[in-house]
Amino acid sequence: MTFRTYTVILFFTFLTTNFYSNITTEKNEVTEVVFTTEISEDATPSVLAKILENKALTSIKFEKGTYHFYPDKGFEKFVFLSNHGDLLTTTPFPLDDFKNLTIDGQGSSFIFHGVMLPFLIENSANITVKNVTIDWSEAFHSEGLIVANNKEENSFDMQISDEYPYEIRNEQIYFIKPYYEHELGQSILYDTKRKGIAFNTEAATQITSKGKIPKTNRNHTDKITYKYAYDKRAPEYKNLGAEYIIKVKQLKPGLVRVFGHRKELPPVGEILTMKGAQGFNRVSPAFSVKHTTGFKGTNVTIHHAGGMGIIAENSSDLILDNFNVTPSKGRMVSTTADATHFVGCRGKVVLKNSKFTNQLDDALNVHGTYQSIVDILSENSIGVRMEHHQQLGFKIGNKKDTLGFVRLSNSFFAYDKATIKNIQYINQRYQIITLNEELPKDLKIGDLIENLDAYPDVLVQNCIISNNRARGLLISNPKKTVIENNFFSTEMEAILIPVESGHWFESGNAANVIIRNNIFQDNQHSGFNRGVIRFATDDDNKNIAFRNIEISNNTFNQFDNLILEITNTDGLLFKENTITNSGTFPQLHPQNAAIHINASQNIKFEKNTYSGKATEMIKSDKNVPTIQFQ
Repeated sequence: MTFRTYTVILFFTFLTTNFYSNITTEKNEVTEVVFTTEISEDATPSVLAKILENKALTSIKFEKGTYHFYPDKGFEKFVFLSNHGDLLTTTPFPLDDFKNLTIDGQGSSFIFHGVMLPFLIENSANITVKNVTIDWSEAFHSEGLIVANNKEENSFDMQISDEYPYEIRNEQIYFIKPYYEHELGQSILYDTKRKGIAFNTEAATQITSKGKIPKTNRNHTDKITYKYAYDKRAPEYKNLGAEYIIKVKQLKPGLVRVFGHRKELPPVGEILTMKGAQGFNRVSPAFSVKHTTGFKGTNVTIHHAGGMGIIAENSSDLILDNFNVTPSKGRMVSTTADATHFVGCRGKVVLKNSKFTNQLDDALNVHGTYQSIVDILSENSIGVRMEHHQQLGFKIGNKKDTLGFVRLSNSFFAYDKATIKNIQYINQRYQIITLNEELPKDLKIGDLIENLDAYPDVLVQNCIISNNRARGLLISNPKKTVIENNFFSTEMEAILIPVESGHWFESGNAANVIIRNNIFQDNQHSGFNRGVIRFATDDDNKNIAFRNIEISNNTFNQFDNLILEITNTDGLLFKENTITNSGTFPQLHPQNAAIHINASQNIKFEKNTYSGKATEMIKSDKNVPTIQFQ
């Protein structure tokens, strides 16, 4: 008997073994499934079978318990994932074209094994996942305690627990997991007492695993040419001209010595977290949501994922309420990339009543996508290229969406607009877009397009964001953004408002941003010389990128001086904020003023209170009128 031929018999067998119960409609459609802990040893085949059989499902419930999911019998699919590696993966929850479906864990824990994508949600509407904890049996990162360092031989010793099996090949360390392995790669230090990113970790990390190959070991590689542009940082190119410069030696099982690091040696007592090489180490986000209208994550905790907690693309109306990313099992790390990330989304994006801690990238990233115009094919059609290797396969919009034509050397805002008639997918890098209108007369090869409709209203409310690598919030959003009643303690900027056009090709200037009633505690403690709140562009010009900003009634309790960096901004009000010096850490950049302003206008300060250590309040370029801090 095969599954496909004997579906009815298999269905009856499952019922009689009490793996689940069903509720059906008059049309004999199954609308509700309740799984029991009978399937807990590997829930993948049972869950998958019911999902593939029943598009009419509106409720999937789990008896409270711990359920394991393995990849071996999961649904296989090749997926393009923004800001991840694209790969052939498996999932127990392939939710394609589902409507009004609620998945209720009822307090259960889902434990995943190996490279999997727990929830793959596509082309659906009104999907809710609630009351569930997500974790991985084995982490996608590894950790080692620094137990010694030796400046004379430029080495440090690392004690590695049995939780992180490893082997040393050709004097390089590789951490071995079921279904997965990684080299040392990207790394950062954690403070064992604070359970957060170590103070001034940038002095010692990342571990300098690779350096340039000497010219004597190359022959004519500089003569290789490409007809078209190529992404030098893509995985297939990034190792060209590079070689390993560190060497790893095992002193005894569980204790290794690392030689050849080119920065300061990691301090004894701190934990080095390692997640493998960039471009290869984002393979298993917990949630992928694509082309979906309406997603809610409620009472969800993600303890770990080999990538982001949730990556949402080309979707709308996404609400995360009590959606937490925190580590488990004594691990220092939760997710190995952003907690939440939204690309080309619209409607509303809401994060509220949530906790995002110890992830290895931002708590939230919201942006659109720039694509480069490489061909002008007719009076109303263009060929466009995805410039970043983690944008491959991304479709910039839908029919009738409004595209903006952008020339960043002139303006961060679109100089003309047109609507989409059709997008023809040619390959993962190249697509042909036909428009309803004629192209602008002054359009040039090299100009960019962005989808002006694919930005959301953003609300971040009552959240705790701390102990993670990178920023708290990274938001490029020209619609409306409200950030209120949150707590921030991050190793880089608490809030970064950027135009990241130079490498990431992430679109979106910013307008109508309100930042109010938040607490900022000792941000930027890893060593970077940047503000707690920072507005920045990749392009070195004086064009306005950010408009109509209000920062009010916040408390900045900061060990260092620099609080606010403003650039390329027209219209910012900073009022009724309180700034104090925490004394938590020694100052890293005591020469800084409290506020830096460049290429900006209409900047106002009102009714603020300052008791920090800066001897200069405002430092600005010569083109900014004299501004008084008050």
